[in-house]
Amino acid sequence: MEATGGHSKDAILDRLARHSNIAQFVSFDPSLRQRYAWIRGYPPNHEFDSIEVAIKTILVVSPEGSVNIRSFEPDNPKSRTFIYGKKSAESVAVDVRRLAAEGLYTIINETVDVHDGGISGVAYGDVIEFAPGDTPRCVEKPGTACLGRLLGLRMFQTVYGLSPALPDRPELRVEFSLHPLRRGYFYDNTIIWEIEEPGPPPTDADISWPNRFSRVIGDKAYGLLIADLIGLRVPRTLVIPRALPPFSFGTDTGLAESWIRTCPTEQVPGRFTTRRGWLDPFRLMQAEDPTNEVIASILSQKSVDAKFSGALIAQPDCDPLIEGIAGWGDEFMVGRRAPEALPEEVTHDVLAAYRLASEQLGPVRFEWVYDGKFTWVVQLHKGASVTTGRTIFPGDVIQYHRFDVSEGIGALRELIASVQETDEGIILVGNVGVTSHFGDLLRRARIPSKIEYSGG
Repeated sequence: MEATGGHSKDAILDRLARHSNIAQFVSFDPSLRQRYAWIRGYPPNHEFDSIEVAIKTILVVSPEGSVNIRSFEPDNPKSRTFIYGKKSAESVAVDVRRLAAEGLYTIINETVDVHDGGISGVAYGDVIEFAPGDTPRCVEKPGTACLGRLLGLRMFQTVYGLSPALPDRPELRVEFSLHPLRRGYFYDNTIIWEIEEPGPPPTDADISWPNRFSRVIGDKAYGLLIADLIGLRVPRTLVIPRALPPFSFGTDTGLAESWIRTCPTEQVPGRFTTRRGWLDPFRLMQAEDPTNEVIASILSQKSVDAKFSGALIAQPDCDPLIEGIAGWGDEFMVGRRAPEALPEEVTHDVLAAYRLASEQLGPVRFEWVYDGKFTWVVQLHKGASVTTGRTIFPGDVIQYHRFDVSEGIGALRELIASVQETDEGIILVGNVGVTSHFGDLLRRARIPSKIEYSGG
């Protein structure tokens, strides 16, 4: 019994395998006659002596030592029964014979572990969408990362040391996966799952985070990586993730000293350690995140010879607001130093960095360091702020709680927890910046709040 010519799943894979690396497979018709076989070490469509020999062969060459079984009908290529992760050749043969008795065609392919640290996604036009721990169908789910094609390929090169081997024709919609370990018929890091040309491709990527990939490497790491890729000056940064091998990016600052920065899955202003100098990153992870659920990575970042430091936010009209102090900005960000008047050359250079970022990403927020020559970006986040002037987060309340900033950021977290889900707001009393972590916390909590500077 022959399947409809050229349109069955295994026939499509056979055509795809002639120019792309695909997951190794062998297929059978309901009479258990072999149809196609692409197994490494054998010529295309090599005929094996039996089902058992074919199954044992593909199990041996599979990095996972397991296979999946996919079944279909020739006049309806949509999959029927799907069996995942079988390791016993005898058990696989039993399943194939059972499905054949139901009149189904079967494909036995090597299992490709989606939880191996790689990513899967779709490249189409000028857009790449991807996610870890999933198949290319991740593009149908929320939280999938989205980048411009060239930006995405450069990100993969930075994180994995290689880019996916994709066709040169951007009008093709390509389902792919990228893996730390080589696999497939051509033994490559890229697996191509499907190629089609469905119509006019998309031209614009909606870049945003947090997303599923940014949560794997950490919010700070992802933002800084985006900053580096779009041309902002980022200090040389080594990322030590939990789920991936270390990788690095950025520009040397001319200094040997470094900072250690904890990198949670999503931004948690002022909660975790940022320290000038070296700390044991593994001990730091264990101490601050013993359940392994919050901190995605540790960053070791080259220090900048800070003449001035601070933060910038885009206000609701996208007009940037810059605050900062002389020297390093960690004391400013946690509210222990008030904003100071900045030299015109500093604000001019920080604004130039903002224009470069906003032209490619839209409104952004970032922390910066100025060394007398350049503005260095040490954190980057997407989106405009609701802050205007001394109003951190607007809203009507029945009463305000006055909070003296000298009590510290930990005490503010406790107050936020107590007033959330109420009609109450918070007034920060003291000389603290609206762009500091105090302001970040209140904006993220969406609590009506404002600043009352000491002395009026």
